[in-house]
Amino acid sequence: MNPTIISLTVFACTFGGAVLGLWLRTVLPKHHLDRESKDTVKVGIALIATMTALVLGLVTASAKSSFDAVESGVQQTAIDILTLDRTLAQYGPETRMIRVGLKLALGARLEMIWPQDSSSPANLNPLQMGGGVNAEVLVHAIRALQPGNDTQRALQSEAVDQAETLLKARWMVLASVSSSIPVYFLVILVFWLTITFTSFGLFAPWNATVVTVLFVCALSVSSAIFLVLEMDGPFEGLLRASPEPLRIALAHLNQ
Repeated sequence: MNPTIISLTVFACTFGGAVLGLWLRTVLPKHHLDRESKDTVKVGIALIATMTALVLGLVTASAKSSFDAVESGVQQTAIDILTLDRTLAQYGPETRMIRVGLKLALGARLEMIWPQDSSSPANLNPLQMGGGVNAEVLVHAIRALQPGNDTQRALQSEAVDQAETLLKARWMVLASVSSSIPVYFLVILVFWLTITFTSFGLFAPWNATVVTVLFVCALSVSSAIFLVLEMDGPFEGLLRASPEPLRIALAHLNQ
């Protein structure tokens, strides 16, 4: 889902509904806009507004939970990479090339997911670790080590387990590609918002102040939807999961 297109659609529906309400006010018979009619419409819209708030709250909570999970995953991955690097360092100089490959792969992967050129799309292919190094290659290299004593055997076992954990973590990127917000939620939400804004225009006088306020309200609602959808795509768009934990890990590798 493209956040910009959807937010513009929400704005068009809500503000268009408000303008439709303003127009209906001028063409409906007077008895359709009397006190009794107004009170009935207000009760109905109050119910819809309550349901809208509940659905919007669920959508926001879902997107925020998904975004926070990715942020935590990135931080944990940075910790796991540093731990693996130190385990390999303790093993001995035999792991130097593996550690160099790990650093090169991490640097390339950072550039793939968080490119320095903001206009470049993120590459979320989990099967490529970066720098032409496949993730499994590093694990095979660790398994191929020939430990000379019990300490090295224990360190090799630890390194294999840590590397396997990193292999699992890479699928986090693939899982984040799918939206955590059901499309039906958005459709229903936009429908309810449109009805609500139409009622606003129906009982409001047609003047510049009212039109401006309705315009700002529609813009605010569409902006909120935009931010929610941006959080739902943590590796793309304006609101991205921070790569800083991984960049810090990269700076401390091979030391």
